[in-house]
Amino acid sequence: MQKNRQEILHLVMRRVLEILSSSLNLTWQEFKSHKIRTLLSLSGVAFGIFCIIGVLAAVNSMEYAVQKDIKSLGTNTVYIDKWDYTAGGNDYPWWKYVKRPSPKYSEMLLLKQKVPAAANVALNTSMNGNLDFGDNSVSGVNYYGITEDFANIQHIEIAAGRFLQSSDYEQANNNIVMGYEVATNLFGSPEKALGQLVKLKGGKKAAIIGLIKKQGKSIIGGFEYDNSILMASSYMRQLAREQNSSPVIMVQGKETVPMAQLRDELTGAMRSIRKLKPTQEDDFSLNDIDAFSSFASGIFSGINKGGWAIAILSLIVGMFGVANIMFVTVRERTPQIGLKKAIGAKRITILTEFLLESAFLCIMGGLLGLIIVFLLTLVISATSGFTLFIAPHILVIAVSICIVVGVLAGIIPASIAARMDPVVAIRSK
Repeated sequence: MQKNRQEILHLVMRRVLEILSSSLNLTWQEFKSHKIRTLLSLSGVAFGIFCIIGVLAAVNSMEYAVQKDIKSLGTNTVYIDKWDYTAGGNDYPWWKYVKRPSPKYSEMLLLKQKVPAAANVALNTSMNGNLDFGDNSVSGVNYYGITEDFANIQHIEIAAGRFLQSSDYEQANNNIVMGYEVATNLFGSPEKALGQLVKLKGGKKAAIIGLIKKQGKSIIGGFEYDNSILMASSYMRQLAREQNSSPVIMVQGKETVPMAQLRDELTGAMRSIRKLKPTQEDDFSLNDIDAFSSFASGIFSGINKGGWAIAILSLIVGMFGVANIMFVTVRERTPQIGLKKAIGAKRITILTEFLLESAFLCIMGGLLGLIIVFLLTLVISATSGFTLFIAPHILVIAVSICIVVGVLAGIIPASIAARMDPVVAIRSK
């Protein structure tokens, strides 16, 4: 019994492979015989697949980069600032935010005591300035003054030297950690930066104790560590007043604490610290990094829908082109179809052969579109510095669409071929 089942399965598999081989061979013969007609008909499918893969690859690559940049700001983290990062547009009440008090170092210390849900609390101040070493000068460098918990919230890799230590924060040491791009522009070779004294804004001197590993460009801006120097906030206060250096308090919640709970505790603590009455509105903003991630996902989802709309229209045009090829093919092969049916070919066999041929034609069009997108990704990645890639799941989607479009395009011609009377078909010219 088991042996009979294996023999039947073997025969079925053999028959399926024969049909696949026959359909593939007929598709290739059709292409060789009518190259221009086939290419023109497949151009719609190629353009549709080009749109789908192109849009999905671009959006997927951009979303990956944006989400990566957002996560670099700190997971499960809230930025306390006087500015609301999600506000904007013509109705943006900038006058309301500009009057708010800036976060303070003293408030950061109090939040550490008042917010049990917080794992790390740090203050970050920033400004822009020049950096000088001998006759060399670099302009537009980001100065970041940070407190000790900053390194726990931000993932910073040190390529050489060391990061700031507790003594640097406590004693306001003039030690700095330098970004890769700044070190390259100032010293030629980044490794030469370690141990050197550089002149900061206002003539202050600082010793380079560490070199940050090259980060690359950020789409959303972020901290841009490649073009920055990091120092203790206590030393930064010697260069500029804290309230004039865009102070921001960064609070990272404990892993087991929901973001809603962290926000509630921060709201209560900040209102208590600033002694706000129950009737007074908040004079601070809690900017949730996880909310930015969800907001970005929504934007990219909308872009994807637009790309799909364009692609579907192109695929419909391509589908009619492939259907036209199949109608012509059925007419040209009518005597062959009649002969096959006369010697015992079943309707399902004829139907399957033509559907597979139609699917293979669409796959050929899809491959053409894929090749164009792949070449474009190489050119854009090489010229723009932004890495564009085609994820494996996009390829699966593209192939699946080609098969579906091929089956839909070939279903009517294949049905006509399968229902032909063998005698009439053999006598036709």
